[in-house]
Amino acid sequence: MFALITWQVLADGPLLRLDARLSRLLVAPDRFSELLADLGNVQVAVPVLAVAAVRVTVRGRAAGADRWWLPPAAAAVVMALVPALVVPLKEWTDRPGTPVVPPASGYYPSGHTTTAAVAYGGAVLLLLPWLRSAAARRVLVLAGAALVLGVSYGLVRRGYHWPLDVVAGWCLGTVLLVLLGSPLSRSSRRRPAGTPGSRTGPS
Repeated sequence: MFALITWQVLADGPLLRLDARLSRLLVAPDRFSELLADLGNVQVAVPVLAVAAVRVTVRGRAAGADRWWLPPAAAAVVMALVPALVVPLKEWTDRPGTPVVPPASGYYPSGHTTTAAVAYGGAVLLLLPWLRSAAARRVLVLAGAALVLGVSYGLVRRGYHWPLDVVAGWCLGTVLLVLLGSPLSRSSRRRPAGTPGSRTGPS
C-alpha cells in the first residue's frame, strides 16, 4: 500500500484527485482538531514512549528478566528510525500541502502520524506483557489505537495533511512496530518463571 501511494504521489496519479476531494469534505479547522494533531508532536509522543521504556526497564531488572535491556533499547532504535525514514521521503516526494496551510512542500508522508504510531504503539507493545489482566490489556491497546486515530483525524480535519499522507504514516508506523515486536516477543519468552507475560492472567 505504501509503495502504491508513493507512486501515485510521484506520478500525480488519479488517487491524488480522490485524495483532494476527500480532504475538501473533511477539512474544518477548529481548536479541537489542532489539539488532537498536537498529540503527534515529538515533544508529546516521544516522552510517553520514554516513560513506558523506563517503567519496563525498572520492572525487568527487578524481576531478573533475561535481556531486560532489550525491549527499551529496541524501542529507542525504532523511534530513531522515524526521522531517518520520513525526512528523506519528504524531500524525495516533495508533495505540497493542502490549501489550508501556507505554501510549502514536503508533506508526504505525515511525520506526526508516523511518530504517533511508533511512540504510542511502541508504548503499548512494551507494557502489554507486564499486564496480568486481559481487560487491562484490552484497555491499553484501545487507548493506544485511540491516540493514533485521534492524531490522524486532527491532522486531516485541521488541514495539516492530506488523507493519503496520514495513511502512508500508518504504513510506515506498522512496519516499524513489526520490527519492534520481534525482539519484544523473544524477550518475553525468556522472562523468568513467575513474572507476568503476554499470555498470563484471566482469559
